[in-house]
Amino acid sequence: MKTLVIVTHPSMAESVINKRWAEELRKYPEKYTVHELYKVYPNGDIDPQKEQQLIESHSNLVLQFPIYWFNCPPLLKQWLDDVFTYGWAYGSKGGDKLKNRKIALAVSAGIRKEDYSKDGRYRHTLEQLLVPFETTFLYCDADYGSFFAFYGQENEPGGNEPGAEHEPPLSELEKSARDYLNFIDSL
Repeated sequence: MKTLVIVTHPSMAESVINKRWAEELRKYPEKYTVHELYKVYPNGDIDPQKEQQLIESHSNLVLQFPIYWFNCPPLLKQWLDDVFTYGWAYGSKGGDKLKNRKIALAVSAGIRKEDYSKDGRYRHTLEQLLVPFETTFLYCDADYGSFFAFYGQENEPGGNEPGAEHEPPLSELEKSARDYLNFIDSL
């Protein structure tokens, strides 16, 4: 079965990294389904049953998003709240739809990797900031496959805005797209 990639970027047309990753995924429709939440739900009216059926029809799940105020974009948080429900994702009454399902994250971080460290500017690693996702997946008995990250340069033009992405050198961007697919394939 295929991998479902939930792409949640509030400004996909202006994205560099997330847009490139989605383009690469779309080259292999037999392996990946790219599902852009802001395109499907521009008004935020999520259809939980449709989303649950989409997840159930795939073997793996990847949540792809830019780090946005040291978290995910708001629509992804709403999606998690609406879709990962009691009785479906967890609970004593049939809540096993995520049990043993491989789930991973793919994030673009507009901040330099060295700033995401105990001694860095923000005093926390990206891994630490993503713990709520890991904990959610563990709570649902899913098989958390960690995360793939692309770190940026905070001081680039636009780099201080939440979710902002600067344009990395083309070779770096292309390498990240290939590495991302390898990460997903290794889940």
